Amino acid sequence: MNVGYELLFGLVLGFSLTIPPGPMNAFIASQAVRSLRRGILTGFGAMSADAFLALVVYALSELVDLHEYVRVIYLVGAVVMAYFGLRLLLARQRPSEQEFGDARIYTTALGLGVSNPFQILWWLTAGLAFAYFGGAVIFLGLFGAIAIWIVVFPWALRRGVERFPAFERWVTYVSAGILLVFAAYFAILSA
Repeated sequence: MNVGYELLFGLVLGFSLTIPPGPMNAFIASQAVRSLRRGILTGFGAMSADAFLALVVYALSELVDLHEYVRVIYLVGAVVMAYFGLRLLLARQRPSEQEFGDARIYTTALGLGVSNPFQILWWLTAGLAFAYFGGAVIFLGLFGAIAIWIVVFPWALRRGVERFPAFERWVTYVSAGILLVFAAYFAILSA
């Protein structure tokens, strides 16, 4: 495969990973409606989680059969998703508690990302396969797509809130709901 195709393949792969609705996009959305900076920091935390998972999965795949731990991954993911979903709902009721600094926004997204069973399992399966298939150029495209998404998605949401202020409340409720639905789904898969 030539470098141009590998890069394009990586970009398409990255957008297919980042665009679908899921727990991380829900969390990015909940922060982006508050401010563009918060949304981008959240996205950067998510992208850092992907980079971390890529390295860990690649390193551990040489030592351990990680597929044996899938149920535990789902259970931990269910607990983390439930925690963040409930936290969003409670923060909506007590606005003074929802404000926290840049480092905490980033680390919260990082924590959510590294405990997200979808991200973990993606890296255990497709991510690892693509590492063997195309290597560094594909991952350059993949992370390029993620970088574009974590700026464009929060920007679009923020613009929506500026035009329609009530949009913020609904994005927060929908984001919390998505996190809680994924928590229930992951709990079922862990059983």
